[in-house]
Parts: sequence; C-alpha cells; structure tokens
Amino acid sequence: MCPSGRIPIPITTTASSDFRPAFEIIDTDRDGKISSDDLRAFYAGITSGENNDETMIGTMISVADANKDGFVEFDEFEKVLETAPLLCRSGNGGDDGLMKDVFKVMDKDGDGRLSYGDLKSYMDSAGLAVSDDEIKAMIRLAGGDLNDGVSFDGLLKIFGC
Repeated sequence: MCPSGRIPIPITTTASSDFRPAFEIIDTDRDGKISSDDLRAFYAGITSGENNDETMIGTMISVADANKDGFVEFDEFEKVLETAPLLCRSGNGGDDGLMKDVFKVMDKDGDGRLSYGDLKSYMDSAGLAVSDDEIKAMIRLAGGDLNDGVSFDGLLKIFGC
C-alpha cells in the first residue's frame, strides 16, 4: 500500500489500451489468455476447414507463446503486434494478407464496409457472444458510425493493426 493510502494504478501504454479490445475479442472464453480453441472459434467461417487450418492455428500460438505454456497471454499478444506489423498487412501490390480475407468474409453484401449487421452476424457465426453495446463500441473504435459502418482500415484499428 502506498503511504498516501491510495492504491497504485499501473500505468499502461497507449499500445496496451489499443490492443486490449482485439485481445478480448479473440479470447472467446474470457479467461485472460488465447488458446487454440479461442482461435478456432474466432476464425470459424474464415478459414477453409482443411487440415492446414489446424497447422495455421498451432503456428500462430507457437509464434506468440513466448513462455511456451500453450497459451497467449496479453503481454505476449501485445509484443507480437508491436514487433510484427506485417501480420496485419503483408506484401505490396494490394495484398493485405489474412486481414483482407477476414474483411471480405465479414462484409456479407460486398459493399466494402462492415455494417452493424455484418459485425453482429460474424460474431454470432463465430460463436462470440457480444452485446449490441460491444458491437457499437467496435464501430466507434474503428472510426465508423452506425450509418456508414467500418472500412477495412477501421477493421485494422479494431484489431490493433
């Protein structure tokens, strides 16, 4: 306890607050760590359903799991996103990698924007129980609004890219 009688509050960096919403979306069981099951639930409907999806999930865990406990804690997640921005955008010539594919899957009507309905539908199909307020918060975080939805760059903001 501090001599002043106040409880010290840890100081977080801007990056921490930026990456926390993305971490919480992926941590589907809300246990404070990302597991292979969390990633399977998150990527439901995005990946092909082939055996290489399991390899991809295993690789993602092993790349980020610095302490090798089989899970990705927030500090590990944050470090990967801070030190490897190419996870979000890879290559030149318009290839935005996995995130572009995620966006296309989520954009049900193909209009280049994620509406409230697109986000809600994706979250439901991925088995992610999110409230209306959480969807609205994601839209605000992405710099969008309920009328126009979220752009691809806005989706990158949601995921801390």
